[in-house]
Amino acid sequence: MKQIFFIDLDNTIYFTKPNEEQLMSGLYQFLDEQDLGISTNQLQAAKNEMLRTPFQKVAEKYGFRKEAMENIIKYLNTREVTKPLKPSDDYHLIKALKGRKFIVTAGFYKQQTSKVKMLGIADDFEEVYVVDVTISNKKDAFQKLIDQYQLNKDEILIIGDDAESEIKYGQELGLETFLLDPENRYPNAETTFKGTDLSNLHQAAGQ
Repeated sequence: MKQIFFIDLDNTIYFTKPNEEQLMSGLYQFLDEQDLGISTNQLQAAKNEMLRTPFQKVAEKYGFRKEAMENIIKYLNTREVTKPLKPSDDYHLIKALKGRKFIVTAGFYKQQTSKVKMLGIADDFEEVYVVDVTISNKKDAFQKLIDQYQLNKDEILIIGDDAESEIKYGQELGLETFLLDPENRYPNAETTFKGTDLSNLHQAAGQ
């Protein structure tokens, strides 16, 4: 039975698209004011990807100008979400899991922790671990949590929506993983369990 859970935040505990205005409106406006050195179409494509992918990865992919990036990073380091967010319809299934639960999320510390606060779920988790993707990744975060809390790897289940991040790194560490993939974005992903929703999560956890 699994009784330790490393859980992704964005598009796992809640979905970004229904909450786009609360999450992104200020950032979109700020980006529109910057000289990013890319076309309008590229900027729109980048904005669409920001709902799913850490900002730094999107900026690198589209080649945002270095000078603009300094302003944007400064802005993002101080930015907080201040309007209520809505957890996913399946969140009750995460909340009902018996055991120790940790949020492991990539992004900017203030922004990610304010999301947890605005979702009203902080008390459901032992810790919120925010990964700065410019210097680390979720594999390092998982290992640090295992070492810090002396966790038994056989009792851990990783839950997330990104086959190329938390699921991949979990597999590399020999941990069992549950890929939430409602749009079947990763048909060939290597994962222990997979679902278009979380209806079989408790079965996967052996609870």
